[in-house]
Amino acid sequence: MNKSANVITHDVIVVGAGLAGTWAAMIASREGVTDVGVLSKLHPLRSHSGAAQGGIAGALNNVRPVPDTGPRGPLEQIPPGDDLIDSWELHMFDTIKGSDWLGDQDAIEIMVKDAIDIVYTYEHMGCVFSRTPDGRIAQRRFGGHSAPRANYAADWTGHVLLHTTHEQALKNGVKFYSEWVALDLIVEDNVCKGVIAMEMQTGQLVTMRAKAVMFGTGGYGRAWKITSNAIANTGDGVAIVYNAGVPLMDMEFVQFHPTGLYQHGILMSEACRGEGGYLRNKDGDRFMEKYAPDKMELAPRDLVSRSEQTEIDEGRGIGDDGQGIYLDMTHLGREKILERLPQVRDIALNFVGVDIIDDLCPIQPTAHYSMGGIPANANGQVIANAAGDPVVGLYAAGECACISVHGANRLGTNSLLDASVFGRRSGYAIAEFIKGGAALPEIEGDHLTRTQARITRLKSDPASGKGENWAKIARELKQTMTDDCGIFRSDEGLRRALQKVKELQGRFANAHVMDKSNRFNTDVLGAIETENLLTFSEVIVSSALARTESRGAHSRTDHTKRDDEDWLKHTMAHKTDDGTPELSYKGVNIDWEKYPPQERKY
Repeated sequence: MNKSANVITHDVIVVGAGLAGTWAAMIASREGVTDVGVLSKLHPLRSHSGAAQGGIAGALNNVRPVPDTGPRGPLEQIPPGDDLIDSWELHMFDTIKGSDWLGDQDAIEIMVKDAIDIVYTYEHMGCVFSRTPDGRIAQRRFGGHSAPRANYAADWTGHVLLHTTHEQALKNGVKFYSEWVALDLIVEDNVCKGVIAMEMQTGQLVTMRAKAVMFGTGGYGRAWKITSNAIANTGDGVAIVYNAGVPLMDMEFVQFHPTGLYQHGILMSEACRGEGGYLRNKDGDRFMEKYAPDKMELAPRDLVSRSEQTEIDEGRGIGDDGQGIYLDMTHLGREKILERLPQVRDIALNFVGVDIIDDLCPIQPTAHYSMGGIPANANGQVIANAAGDPVVGLYAAGECACISVHGANRLGTNSLLDASVFGRRSGYAIAEFIKGGAALPEIEGDHLTRTQARITRLKSDPASGKGENWAKIARELKQTMTDDCGIFRSDEGLRRALQKVKELQGRFANAHVMDKSNRFNTDVLGAIETENLLTFSEVIVSSALARTESRGAHSRTDHTKRDDEDWLKHTMAHKTDDGTPELSYKGVNIDWEKYPPQERKY
C-alpha cells in the first residue's frame, strides 16, 4: 500500500467483504498479488453473506430419500457403492429450469461443476458443517432441487462460511478497511482506475487507486418495504457502476422469498421447508397442493411466493391486515428443530413471540435476492455492452453481479455457491491480470472534487429553507416499489411507479441532512444510500415495464405467459446523458440440443 494526502494506492481494491469479495481478495493474495485492500462499509463479519442460513448447493450425493416414503420422506446416508441419485448434470438442469431458461448455460455448467470442489475446499479450510452419522457433510432438500444437495451447518451456513473465508484472507495478508464507504467508481476511456471512498470515522474522502477493482457489494432489497435484507443492502455497488457508465443487466428480476417473518421481513430459512415445514392459510389448509402438487412447499421460490400472495389477495391471509401466512413446523419435533433450526427458532421467539416447536409462525413474502446486476463473464470480468467487450480492470461477483447463472429466478443455496465459485474465479483472473503486467493507470479527471460537491450540497441548508427529508423520500420509494413493482406487476402499476420514482428523484435534488459534522455521519450515509436506491429503482421499473411477459420472478398480470419468441433475452440498461436508462438486449447462452426451453412445471 502507498498512502499520501487523500490518495491510497493498492494493486487491487475489492469493494465488499462478503463471500464474493473475500474469496477474490484471498485468492489474488495467495496467487502472489501482495497488495490487496478490501473496503467494507461495516465490519467484514457483519457482511450479508453471514445471514444466509440453509446451505450451499453441491451434488456431493451424501444422502438420499428413504425408499418408498414419497417425496416428503426422511433422509438416510447412501451406502458405499449404491447407485447415484445426484450429479452435477442434474444440478445443472434444476438450475436452468429454476431460471425459467434465462440463465446462461455455459456459466451454469461452470458453477455446478465447481460446486463439489468448493464445498470440499471449505471443509479443508476448517468450515464446521453438520454431519451424517458416518461423518460426511450433511445435506438436505431445498426448493426446486431434485435431490438433497444443500450442504449445511445447522441454520448458520453463511455465517460459518464467511468466518472461514475471512480467516483465510487475514492469513494471506489481505488488508481490510472496515467502515469505509465507496461513493464513486473511476472509469475513464473504458479503463477502471479506482474508487472514491469515505472513511466513516473521520468523514475524509480518499481517492483509492488500483490496477484492478472488484465489486462484491451484495444486493438491493432495501428498495422494498418488507425485505430480508440488512439495513446496509442499499445497492450501492450497482448504482455506483451504473453512474460510471457501465450498464446493468436483468434488473427487472427480483426474487421474493416465501418465508419472511410477518411484518418484519427477517428471513425464516428455506431450511424450515427443507426439513419438512408446511405452509397454511387462515383456514389451516396446506394450499401448495393447488399450485405445485409434486413439489408442494419445495417448489421454487418465485412460484411459492406467488402462491402465498394469491392466497392473501383472495382473502385467506392471516394477521390483522390479512397479509400473512402460517409456517407450520410443530410436527417436526423439538429435537430436530433444536439441532437443525436453532437460529430461526430464536428469530421467531425474539421478534413475534412464537416458539416454532409448539406454535404456527406468521410469515409473508419478502424482497430477498437480486438476479440482475453488473454484467460479468464467468471470470468476473465486467462487460461494457452486449458484445461482451470488457471494462479493463473491473471485476464483479456475487449478488451485485449478473453472470447470469440465476436467470429469472434463483434456486435456494445457489447464492452462497455463486458468490464462492465466482468470487474465487475472479480472484484468479485478477491475479493473472496483475501478474501479466497491468500498470497503475493515471487518473485524468478531478473525481474527488465532484464527489465532495455532492456531500457539501447535502450538508448545505436549502435556499428555500424547506429542504426535503431523505428518510421520507426513502419511505415513499419503498412503499411505491412494494405496491407497484412487487410480486405481481402490471402496465398501469409500473407506469405509476416510474412516475413516482422520477418525482422522488426530483425531490431528492433538494434533500439535506441535519448533521453537518464529519465523524461517523450516518445522516450523510443514509442520504447517499437513498440516492443509490432511487438510481437503480428507475432501472428496475423501466426494465420491468418493457418486458411484456411473465418469466420467473417477473410476473405480469397483463402478460401472464412466458414469451420465448420475443423475450428470451437479457435486458441491458445504459445510463443516458439525461439520467434515464436506455434499454438494449443480449442473447441467452443456450445448449439447444441438451437443454432447450420447455414448459416449467412443478
